[in-house]
Amino acid sequence: MQQTVWITGASSGIGEALAMQYAKVNANLILSARNEDTLNVVAEKCQTGNNKVMVAPLDLADSLSFESIITKVKTQFDRIDILINNGGISQRSLVLETPLDVDRKLFEINYFGTIYLTKLVLPWMISTGGGNITAISSISGKFGFPLRASYSATKHALFGFFESLGLEHITDNIQTTIVCPGRIRTNISLRALNSKGESTNQMDPSLDKGMPALVCAEKIVKAIRKNKREDWIGRKELLLVYIHKYAPWLFWKIAPNIDPQ
Repeated sequence: MQQTVWITGASSGIGEALAMQYAKVNANLILSARNEDTLNVVAEKCQTGNNKVMVAPLDLADSLSFESIITKVKTQFDRIDILINNGGISQRSLVLETPLDVDRKLFEINYFGTIYLTKLVLPWMISTGGGNITAISSISGKFGFPLRASYSATKHALFGFFESLGLEHITDNIQTTIVCPGRIRTNISLRALNSKGESTNQMDPSLDKGMPALVCAEKIVKAIRKNKREDWIGRKELLLVYIHKYAPWLFWKIAPNIDPQ
């Protein structure tokens, strides 16, 4: 059966790579992000001739627009098999220097926007027999790191929400997958918010050595196909997960000097 996959944050990075991976198997695609022009470029790459690709511009900070977007999507598709909540924004600022409105902005985009779109898609997915809802969290969603306090908190929150959702809807054939990428070679750090709520426009040197987005996307698609509840994706930085769990004293010693993502 030809699947229909909705991907947020699809204009670049992991989201774009996911769209290209699903295009390889002729999946129908709904591509969402803020930049419609960039989405159109991605959509053109993903058009195989045997699939339908819809560009659905969406700003996760503007949840009031979501219902009208859902209505438009329903005119083009009769079901959503997979919803991948990939859209979000990162952070590079100290707790002491970050005002509450920046913290709220991170939560509005990474958490509230994500769960509201999920809440709108969920009844539709249940009514058509179920499906998979994936949340792209982060290794920073497993524990905290310097300069990432609110970003890390939003990613922790996704764990609580999507694990609960999965438990509530097992009998509705709803599968939830939580993905925790480490260092992935994308532009996420360029758009990370500083203490003024502005983009840093600086690339983290560690990301240049990170896993290519296409490789990450391949692993995410595989995790979804295997119905994994949780999957960690990265390289040697994933050792921190085990260090935090089994040698917390060592984590507290080395983590202050590590850039996870």
